[in-house]
Amino acid sequence: MGNYVFSSLTRRILILNLAALGVMVVGILYINQFRDGLVQARIESLMTQGEIIAGAIAASATVESNAITIDPERLLELQAGESLAPGSGQLDSLDFPINPERVAPVLQRLISPTLTRARIFDRDASLLLDSRQLYSRGQILRYGLPPVLEEEPGFWKRVEKFFLGFFTRSDLPVYREQPGGSGTAFPEVISALQGSPATLVRVSEQGEQIVSVAVPVQRYRAVLGALMLSTQGGDIDRIVAAERRAILRVFGVAAVVTAILSMLLASTIANPLRRLSAAAIRVRRGVRSREEIPDFSDRQDEIGNLSVALRDMTNALYARIEAIESFAADVSHELKNPLTSLRSAVETLPLAKNEHSRERLMEVIQHDVRRLDRLITDISDASRLDAELARDDASRVDLLKLVTDLAEASRGTGRQKKKSAEIVVQIDKKEHQARDFYVSGHDLRLGQVLTNLIENGRSFAPEVGGRITISLSRLPRHVVVAVDDNGPGIRVDSIERIFERFYTDRPAGEAFGQNSGLGLSISRQIVEAHGGRLTAENIPGSKPGDFRGARFVMTLPAEK
Repeated sequence: MGNYVFSSLTRRILILNLAALGVMVVGILYINQFRDGLVQARIESLMTQGEIIAGAIAASATVESNAITIDPERLLELQAGESLAPGSGQLDSLDFPINPERVAPVLQRLISPTLTRARIFDRDASLLLDSRQLYSRGQILRYGLPPVLEEEPGFWKRVEKFFLGFFTRSDLPVYREQPGGSGTAFPEVISALQGSPATLVRVSEQGEQIVSVAVPVQRYRAVLGALMLSTQGGDIDRIVAAERRAILRVFGVAAVVTAILSMLLASTIANPLRRLSAAAIRVRRGVRSREEIPDFSDRQDEIGNLSVALRDMTNALYARIEAIESFAADVSHELKNPLTSLRSAVETLPLAKNEHSRERLMEVIQHDVRRLDRLITDISDASRLDAELARDDASRVDLLKLVTDLAEASRGTGRQKKKSAEIVVQIDKKEHQARDFYVSGHDLRLGQVLTNLIENGRSFAPEVGGRITISLSRLPRHVVVAVDDNGPGIRVDSIERIFERFYTDRPAGEAFGQNSGLGLSISRQIVEAHGGRLTAENIPGSKPGDFRGARFVMTLPAEK
């Protein structure tokens, strides 16, 4: 049962459909654009948040007014009795330092609602504040310490990690915590201390993306320090992973639906083909019984066409087998008659008492030998006829030229025989062209048919005043050749029998055994092999039941 359900064709259909779906899912799972858009949105959000926090921090900076700054080098430069005058430049650049005690509450209120990590660096890139170290009264800090014994990840976790490893970007720098919290290792902090905001995307050692934004903390265009905001490790990756899981769920449903539809499609293809194949095997093995090919002709597709073709081929095969069996039986019967006569004459010859009897027996033997020779020749011709027609390529045949040439050749042959007849060629279409009588076929075999019909008409024509008329006419899609004679006609009950093998109905006075009875049978076989038909009819006479000759009509498809 499994072999039938998952046949080779079923597997191919299923694999191809699922492969196309898998390629689409892999492309969706890659989701570079979605991840890049998410990172960009997070950068813009952090940049806006950083500017707001930096402005609040800058506003909280105060002037150190209770401190007196003395420059020893300037004091040494003073002369005796000189002093520094107000406005000498010593007070031109007031210092607005960032006071951690004043900034910490502001930073805590602004950062607490988010999961963003904030760090403030002074102008020397030294860490002043870290939001991880800020806590309110009564708050308990919890740090995620690594376990004493690392647990081995499960099988599915390893598979997921291996699979997602293909989609992890490897061109991002690795984020590492700096000892002492120095900001010199962060390019974005250095850029912010120079007055320009900067962003950078890194990846943690666990493969999680971290987005960092650094903005300068400045007042009156004076850079007091830098504010660095960064996302939590895995913040963006969790969103992407959630999207991937949603996509995989959709893929699971789509895969099940695709598998079901593929198997249904395969069943409509594989099952009929399997039945046709099994029937063909039974036909090959079924020697004694006639096997039937399943009929799928009601299907308007290739399977239905294949079923019709196999049924027709099988019927033609059985018909050919029956024809061969019938032909063998007829040949056996026809050969037995002259062989029986020949055997009787040979056995009687030693018993002949006089020379006249021996001469009569020798004539019988020679007659039977000639009859056997004709039979064997015609049988050989009939047996290889189909093979020759199937093997040789058809070509264009001009029936008008072929009929004209054969008629002329038959006139010359008739003069050498005892019975001659006038042969006339008529063309019904007066204004005709040469291509009107073109057919596709084998000129030698069509010539053999016409010769048989002409000689058959000559044999039935009267010895005096015999006439054979060959007429050509053109129908819309066929070329018609009719051969008429003015003989006694055909017996009504024998009009179809004359085309049977070995059937002879010769005119009175003709010697027995001069014909094998295969001429008209071979002629019809040749015409039918060309897609045409060969029929016989009587030409009505002036009185009811009276005939003034026989007519053979050959109809062939005209060349397009």
